[in-house]
Amino acid sequence: MMFTKSTLIISKNLNNKLFSNFSQFIKYNFEDALNFKACLTQDELQIMENARQFSQDKLQPRIKDAYNHEKFDVNIMKEYGQMGFLGCTIQDYDLPGVSYTAYGLINREVERVDSGYRSALSVQSSLVMHPINEFGSKHLKDKYIPRLATGDLIGCFGLTEPNHGSDPGSMDSYAKKDGDDYILNGCKTWITNSPIADVFVVWVKDDKNDIRGFVLEKEMKGLTAPKIDGKLSLKASITGQIVMDDVRVHKSQMLDVKGLKGPFSCLNNARFGIAWGTLGAAEFCFHAARQYCLDRKQFGVPLAAFQLIQHKFAEMQTEIALGLQAVLQVSRMKEQKTLAPEMISLIKRNSCMKSIKICRDAREILGGNGIADEYHIQRHAINLETVNTYEGTNDIHALILGRAITGIQAFTRSYP
Repeated sequence: MMFTKSTLIISKNLNNKLFSNFSQFIKYNFEDALNFKACLTQDELQIMENARQFSQDKLQPRIKDAYNHEKFDVNIMKEYGQMGFLGCTIQDYDLPGVSYTAYGLINREVERVDSGYRSALSVQSSLVMHPINEFGSKHLKDKYIPRLATGDLIGCFGLTEPNHGSDPGSMDSYAKKDGDDYILNGCKTWITNSPIADVFVVWVKDDKNDIRGFVLEKEMKGLTAPKIDGKLSLKASITGQIVMDDVRVHKSQMLDVKGLKGPFSCLNNARFGIAWGTLGAAEFCFHAARQYCLDRKQFGVPLAAFQLIQHKFAEMQTEIALGLQAVLQVSRMKEQKTLAPEMISLIKRNSCMKSIKICRDAREILGGNGIADEYHIQRHAINLETVNTYEGTNDIHALILGRAITGIQAFTRSYP
């Protein structure tokens, strides 16, 4: 190929123009790699800052003792209420009615401290207040939502059973009609907040084999909620069972929805919060590991000077930045009512997988110190094992996506 003088002049001018644009680049901010904050409204930025300050001032000082002694301070629920966190996307009852993005940001800041604290917030908002607001009568809404919003009442959600986890449609719990009442029997397990709950949203099968939701109260005869002890994960969150032994409840306590639509609507809201929250845990571990490597020296230089360490940091930051953009996009679509439920599965699965990897890598970077509660990293890593399991395991969400991709469901197969 021949280059003429005019070609070289054009090439030189183009080259000068290209490199002159370098001066237009801004300085890279490793704390906000893809300028995430620029995508938020002023209200959302303020809510994020308020949630961060609250979480660091009120929750962080409690967490080590709470986790080590396996206890949950019920006053936290009232503090959430005072901050306006509980059911904050609901428009009525003088609640804030914030965007779903803002709700996600709150979950992110709370889980930056601990997944158990975020679980308590998520259960109250997404699994208790949401179904009452969405499917409850005006009587039920008026009765429960205002006091759930303040944290004066604590709620729990009962779907999982001892023999039915990923297959809730096969549940054994049932409700038998008796005049204007229903008699409920059955057992739910791995229920966040059940031992301290005042309000129980439970899902059972009726006489027609339809799945129905009921709102129960702790004073009801035959209703007990024993605590599950010996957990090795999510220890700052209280977990138990819901045991229903001929619990009599009036038909007015039944939610107006049939089938799995009701509980799955709740679960998708909870999964949405998880997708945001787990990234907060990942961010904490990333920043903690970075600071550790800047402070600690080996072989006469900071750990941060080694190539392997910098490579790990680049991987962590990449996954956090991309994860935040994904949850933000899904949030905006949720706000615009253009969301497909599979998108929730995608971000829940992605955030959990990537966050677990980031926390494990951070633990490895800190060596032996990584398992000390002083640094909090191992606690986050252990917690995320549970978060990756509840509200749909990694594999279940993969099958949800696989069904959407191929048009073929792979949840069940005939078994001889």
